[in-house]
Amino acid sequence: MNPTQTEITPENTRIGWIGTGVMGASMCRHLMHAGYQTTLFNRTKAKAQPLIDLGAGWVDNPAQVAAASDIVFTIVGFPNDVKQTLLGDDGVLSGLAAGGTIVDMTTSQPALAQEIAAAAAAKNCSALDAPVSGGDVGARGAALSIMVGGPKDEFHRLLPLFSLMGRTIQYQGLAGSGQHTKMVNQILIATGMIGVCEALLYGFKAGLNLESVLKSVSAGAAGSWSLSNMAPRLLKGDYQPGFFIEHFIKDMGIALEEAKRMNLSLPGLSLAEQLYLATAAQGHSKSGTQALLLALAKLSNVDWKEN
Repeated sequence: MNPTQTEITPENTRIGWIGTGVMGASMCRHLMHAGYQTTLFNRTKAKAQPLIDLGAGWVDNPAQVAAASDIVFTIVGFPNDVKQTLLGDDGVLSGLAAGGTIVDMTTSQPALAQEIAAAAAAKNCSALDAPVSGGDVGARGAALSIMVGGPKDEFHRLLPLFSLMGRTIQYQGLAGSGQHTKMVNQILIATGMIGVCEALLYGFKAGLNLESVLKSVSAGAAGSWSLSNMAPRLLKGDYQPGFFIEHFIKDMGIALEEAKRMNLSLPGLSLAEQLYLATAAQGHSKSGTQALLLALAKLSNVDWKEN
């Protein structure tokens, strides 16, 4: 930690939060429960209302959030949303005072994270890219994995805040490194979810008791977070989003763009992207990533019940 910087406490640190969706609302709530004064903005005010009811202040744009805050967290949808929210005319950087910090927790482009960091530095501010993994379950339980890029001293200074939202908090390197690490995470999940869904379809078609099957395979070498958390939802016909398919398609696109730039061939990820595009085309873009099973079932003409 830079010795000139003040230790972060609820008494001396004002928090700004932009993005109160499936994960963001829970993450912000953890900071508020710890006593941090919080100012909010979200494109849809109704989605922020539960946090406003808990005592958060509401303002009309990201610049006003920044003007009322020392540290501004953002978790929005797509890279264009990130750019507009942080660098736009009414963006965070237009209202943030010198010495302030931006923490973008959206999964976005590494190059954009670097652009934001440079723009922040030009205003004597700091920026961290800190995407997360763990979905709605991890967000509600303050058990997220948080992958952080940016100035190392600022990472250590903000650890008390990250620790309120996550269980695994890891510094990855300079600006953009958090986003690159999240791409590794998404590549793993993309192909892993294919395995989870295909395995369930196989067991279903073979006439097995799938709850019994899951007890056997989850504890062995085939075990994974996706198997333990998403397979039970599928057995219940639960396709509600812990993470939207349309956002997952965005992430896979970023990873494939980065892979092309690095002259990497990732055929498994390319296949996963195509399967998820098909799932979205069937009307499931706002469903959770586990809804991939519905597209695979349709390909094989398997009568898997949606609910």
